[in-house]
Amino acid sequence: MAFRFGISIPPTAAALEDVLDMAKAAEDEGLDLVGIQDHPYAAEFGDTFAVLGACLSATRRISVYPGVANMPLRRPSMLAKQAATFDLLSGGRFELGVGAGAFEDGVVAMGGPALKGRAALRALEEGIEIIRAAWRPGRLVSVQGDEYTVQGIAGGPAPAHRIGIWIGAMGPHALDLVGRVADGWVAPLPNWLPWERWRAAQDRIDAAALAEHRDPQTITRMAALPGVISDQQLQPRPRGNDPIQGSAREWAEIIAALHKNARFDTFIYWPPGFDVDQVHRFARRVVPAARELLTAQT
Repeated sequence: MAFRFGISIPPTAAALEDVLDMAKAAEDEGLDLVGIQDHPYAAEFGDTFAVLGACLSATRRISVYPGVANMPLRRPSMLAKQAATFDLLSGGRFELGVGAGAFEDGVVAMGGPALKGRAALRALEEGIEIIRAAWRPGRLVSVQGDEYTVQGIAGGPAPAHRIGIWIGAMGPHALDLVGRVADGWVAPLPNWLPWERWRAAQDRIDAAALAEHRDPQTITRMAALPGVISDQQLQPRPRGNDPIQGSAREWAEIIAALHKNARFDTFIYWPPGFDVDQVHRFARRVVPAARELLTAQT
């Protein structure tokens, strides 16, 4: 099994140079992924997709993704066009995280739809159908949905590689959607979904995948790991909404346990602020130790 490691970065408008420094540090240190958070209604954030483009331009190897794109404020037909273009410009280094929009008040304040619950998930599923269809050149795309409708648009361009569509989700019906249609699950931070519930969430995704005759092992599982990598051993066992605080070895042991007990294969570090030193610690100390432990498990 291929394990991947990356970092998540907020697109803070007052610190855009720091954002790029973090992305370049992640690449220089051999990490696999850079995620840029997407909350368009946050006044302190720049536009996530502009920042994604800048990160791709500043790097040469690492893959980037929105973590996750707010589909209610980003129409799926345009998301498809943007994603394919980024992928072509970067030689296949773009992946697409999407979500139904976690903060409804912010979405509505920006002129987006007031969607909740099942209606929001239906809209997300319709959007994913449109995106995938739009990546098939030579075909007309027509989808009649409750929220999104496209009528006979020409598909294309095709991305440079098969872009993964990863859903950010935590509710039971959203997890069902991951299992039915997604290429991956972007797990929320533990302050949204406590550590103790991650295994049950994975089981729900697996059950939904099997009901659709899909192999659950083909679905990427991305764990969000907030916290501080310390020089001291603290013997942490994060519970509830706790961030991780401990030595590099303790971080590695937590990552190995997340794979063994909850089947995660991709691990995204959320460092405190724009702390490049913490990125270095994650890449140089945590990742090698975690890979050693993960390899021993497989």
